[in-house]
Amino acid sequence: MNVMSMPDLPAPSGLRKPLRLWPGVAIAIVQLLLRFAVPAVMPDALFVGVLGGPVCGVAIILWWLFFSRAPWSERLGALGLMIAALLVTKRFVDVSIATGAMGMLFPMLAIPVLGLAFVAWAVATSRLPNLARRVSMAATILLACGGWTLARTGGFTASFHNDLHWRWTKTPEERLIEQSGNAPAPHAAIPAATAAIPAAIPAAIPAAIPAAVPAVVPASEKRLVASAAVEPAAIPPTVPSAEMGADWSGFRGPHRDDNVPGVRIKTDWTASPPVPLWRRPVGPGWSSFAVRGGLIYTQEQRGPDEVVACYQLATGKPVWVHRDPARFWESNGGPGPRGTPALGNGRVYTFGATGILNVLNAADGSVVWSRNAAADTGMQTPQWGFASSPLVVDDMVIVATAGQLAAYDRATGARRWTGPAHGVSYSSPHLATIDGVRQVLLLSEAGLTSVALADGALLWEYAWKGYPIVQPALTGDGDILISVTDSSGTRRLSPTHGPAGWTVAERWTSIGLKPYFNDFVVHDGYAFGFDGSILACIDLKDGKRKWKGGRYGNGQLVLLSDQDLLLVSTEEGEVALVKATPDQFTELARFTALDGKTWNHPVLAGDVLLVRNGQEMAAFRLGMAGL
Repeated sequence: MNVMSMPDLPAPSGLRKPLRLWPGVAIAIVQLLLRFAVPAVMPDALFVGVLGGPVCGVAIILWWLFFSRAPWSERLGALGLMIAALLVTKRFVDVSIATGAMGMLFPMLAIPVLGLAFVAWAVATSRLPNLARRVSMAATILLACGGWTLARTGGFTASFHNDLHWRWTKTPEERLIEQSGNAPAPHAAIPAATAAIPAAIPAAIPAAIPAAVPAVVPASEKRLVASAAVEPAAIPPTVPSAEMGADWSGFRGPHRDDNVPGVRIKTDWTASPPVPLWRRPVGPGWSSFAVRGGLIYTQEQRGPDEVVACYQLATGKPVWVHRDPARFWESNGGPGPRGTPALGNGRVYTFGATGILNVLNAADGSVVWSRNAAADTGMQTPQWGFASSPLVVDDMVIVATAGQLAAYDRATGARRWTGPAHGVSYSSPHLATIDGVRQVLLLSEAGLTSVALADGALLWEYAWKGYPIVQPALTGDGDILISVTDSSGTRRLSPTHGPAGWTVAERWTSIGLKPYFNDFVVHDGYAFGFDGSILACIDLKDGKRKWKGGRYGNGQLVLLSDQDLLLVSTEEGEVALVKATPDQFTELARFTALDGKTWNHPVLAGDVLLVRNGQEMAAFRLGMAGL
């Protein structure tokens, strides 16, 4: 009999009433539709599906308690066993599931599965004897909950797709360590008088990471060099040597705007597809690349060590590695540093996820000086780790220890100044010249703050509370675009400097562009970026949306301003080519570059496209227009 149309007939004397199954089945169907069908046709309604699972799971429990017509012993027994199974299981699940989504990941995963399994049990056993039904009920509840002790997650994507694996399988980081022996040995420790390095490795290292790292360095990884020269034979003849020296000096380029001027590429990737140059495993982390002189620099995690690594741009071969005994990990984003190296005066400047600021020789990775910027400012490591990328300007290097700026002398590491503290921030310091005044901007949970470059004194601030991750963007006429959450949209501010000091006027707020941690670009009077997981364009005059299209997840992008093009890296590891014009959304081409969740910013150095995620990195040669 169809359970959806089963009549509610009175039971004969001495027999139990048949279960009222159709409400539970209906809720289960709704749950599946919310989780899979709704996001497929309405990407903006993603969290309807994510939150719909637990809500429907609770609804199934309410159905069972009040509308199922089961004996009260079964109703209350099932509820009590469910609660006990969830509480006990949570004590034994992997730390990645126990702490994910701020501690809510386990119930968000377990309750929907438990609800679906329970409805399936009720339908399948409705005609079985009471003893068989009750034994199988207990087994269903215990398996639906206890099964999560066998799993771990590598985090989740914008669509709440969890990177689930068996708990005992090795992570990409563990496989990399096994293959490479944790890379070359670190340099000798620097004198205590010039360093401020943490005295001990943080205690909270997930058990999945080996407690010890092999001390022997395989011959294939012994690539420390004394100079930045790249052997000519190592450069593929298909890649012009002039392009190999192209500069990308740090996070989002020299001006932190993801703009690549002076480059024009071929857009027909069917006729002229990107050419793979190399691919290699990399330690986890969300760092992007800095590029100079045929070398690339990035940050990674290797077991208990936070790593600054240098590779050849032409071949991807390791050149040198610097390691610090530090590890940051959280379930959603995984382990590793979040910031991108910066380059200047033959040095590499890096800021790690636990607050270590390093200045290294760009040629061989030897330490010039190092400080613990978190200790210097008294800031605790935020929930997602320190994510600031260093800003190198004049004779200083500036970092954001969460919502507080700290500037250091570039030559000696002496602290020059500390800015006002404003709580949490995952944004980076941003250099701007407004009304002729050079200043440093920082987005924090309090809003936007501007300080004087010379001494860190407060110039002005604009209050807009949120949880900022993206960078502010500058317009051609001196205004600033900011976004502080993934729901409040984008706001245009107009700061001016007069006899009475600084004033900041709000010009408009647009919900047509709502970036989360996906930076946006400004081009020819328009802003292009992510509205949730979909690309969008807004007009800078009034903030009105011009178009919205394409599904890229939590991706990133760079602008080829001379060609009105966007290179978009998707959250799933693809790279797409999109027109940066306001008339309509147009995707020209797409190819798969990486496998797995990709949040790192791509880099275009000359004709070489560099991409990476938490487990691999790759380089592709793009055909140049006119060649």
